[in-house]
Amino acid sequence: MRIALGVEYSGTAYFGWQSQAGGRTVQDALEKALGEIAGDPVRIACAGRTDTGVHARAQVAHFDTAVERPDSAWVKGVNSLLPADIAVQWSMRVPDEFHARFSAELRRYDYYLLNRPVRSALEAHTMGWFHSPLAIDSMREGARYLVGEHDFSAFRSSECQAKSPVRNISRLDVQRYNDVFQFTLEANAFLHHMVRNIVGCLVYVGKGKHPPEWIAKLLAGRTRALAAPTFPAQGLYLSQVRYAAHWALPLFAPSPLFLESRCIVRA
Repeated sequence: MRIALGVEYSGTAYFGWQSQAGGRTVQDALEKALGEIAGDPVRIACAGRTDTGVHARAQVAHFDTAVERPDSAWVKGVNSLLPADIAVQWSMRVPDEFHARFSAELRRYDYYLLNRPVRSALEAHTMGWFHSPLAIDSMREGARYLVGEHDFSAFRSSECQAKSPVRNISRLDVQRYNDVFQFTLEANAFLHHMVRNIVGCLVYVGKGKHPPEWIAKLLAGRTRALAAPTFPAQGLYLSQVRYAAHWALPLFAPSPLFLESRCIVRA
């Protein structure tokens, strides 16, 4: 049988999602806990393989098992074996045709950037930081060039293994909550470091280093070397993975302490 899971985690202490020889990945921790509940080794696949330090509010994963367990075992039982910074939010039996990665229709990432002269100690692992003032209107204008289907070669890392650099961004919003900027990107899929590279380039526009039209030139040039440096990972969150309605996956509960609920001033 195939089981789908909804997973939330802080990526600060982990070398990303994907299992590796040295361990200390989210996948390693989950597979170990699931294997103890199942009584056999378990391999798990996810919707988006997040990088070192990247967080997830709504990761979706699946695994196959021959053992019968109640949903509570795959949630509360597994959580009792996981470290505090990883938690299964829900469990559901799904048809064998479901695949956490290949059945996904859309992925949403949010990047949170603290914009003030002095860095924060409390937000050091939950937000990016930039010291100079940023012009939101310029960043929004630059962001508009990236919406749609394009070759995003200028925004992919040199280590990206995707067969094609073409992706379709259906949404790219920039909002401000007090001294925090929120960059929201939705696409069918993302390239390696694509979101963090886009944020870095929009920050260059926001601080006045380049005009908004520079984003269009980067896109057309398809050369990563001409773009801004990759922004740090700590501000990036996998916030949503959307599937067709017929899969009827459970919803993730909203995080009561997150940005939108505590920062009421917005532009």
